[in-house]
Amino acid sequence: MNSKLILHIDENHPLLIKGLEELGFKNHIAYNMPLEKILIDLHHYSGIVIRSRFPIDKKFIDQAPKLKFIARVGAGLENIDVKYAHFKNISTIAAPEGNRNAVGEQSLGMLLSLMNKLHQAHSSIERGEWHREKYRGWELEGKTVGIIGYGNTGKSFAKKLQGFDVKVIFHDIKTHLGDENAQQVSLKELQNRANILSLHIPQSVETNGMIDRKFIAQMKNPFWFLNTARGKAVVTSALVEGLISGKILGAGLDVFEYESASFHSIFNDRNRPKSLDYLLTSEKVLLSPHVAGWTFESHLKLAQTILDKIAAEKY
Repeated sequence: MNSKLILHIDENHPLLIKGLEELGFKNHIAYNMPLEKILIDLHHYSGIVIRSRFPIDKKFIDQAPKLKFIARVGAGLENIDVKYAHFKNISTIAAPEGNRNAVGEQSLGMLLSLMNKLHQAHSSIERGEWHREKYRGWELEGKTVGIIGYGNTGKSFAKKLQGFDVKVIFHDIKTHLGDENAQQVSLKELQNRANILSLHIPQSVETNGMIDRKFIAQMKNPFWFLNTARGKAVVTSALVEGLISGKILGAGLDVFEYESASFHSIFNDRNRPKSLDYLLTSEKVLLSPHVAGWTFESHLKLAQTILDKIAAEKY
């Protein structure tokens, strides 16, 4: 059997299939195949391409003795047991470059919509109302935007902000990342200065629950909050408390603490938390279903990025 077999677990841009064929790989499509069946056949494959249909854990990896790489067509690898994969000499590939522009643009769009109350005003007019004073907004000019995480998407957002008269600062665990678009500062300084807080961090032990009651209390100014990164970075109950108290002026959320491990629906739990109900009904909150990096353009860019990285390794 061909030693360059790739299993595609999620559907992606056709460019990826075609490009892999040109590199000499044979593609097997399993978009609708159940996990149980996939596990039975895994021993045939040298490569896996996935988005987020299910986690790639130790059990999965142990069923694939020929596996050389796991490619996730997305920015993060948290649905893959990266440590165990590397222990088994399996490369892991992601494509954060592919959707960084999309995430930067959505972050800016959410921020402007929140500050100008656009979605609330639209809904009000649909109800036949005309409340001009109620929907008076704020200007971005003169504000300080704080970014946590200055990788691909954080840098993209900072670049998008250069058309506005704002100060852009950021905090990152890596040092010496400051550039012409943003100044690197300590976390404490960011909390003391920021009027707007935007998350651009991966999911990890260190970032899970990072935005909690203590963190929010340490923010000196009332602030607008954006999360286009990972939902588990935010303790939703603390976020809701901040919105109710007025410490958080508004929240734009593309990701949620309550998403499944495969980044799918927030409506899986029949006993829905009260804090989630608040997010779904509050006029202070703007929501989208994990689509910040999900544009027509990023669909193509993500596939091309993965293809380029596989080609460069010459598997």
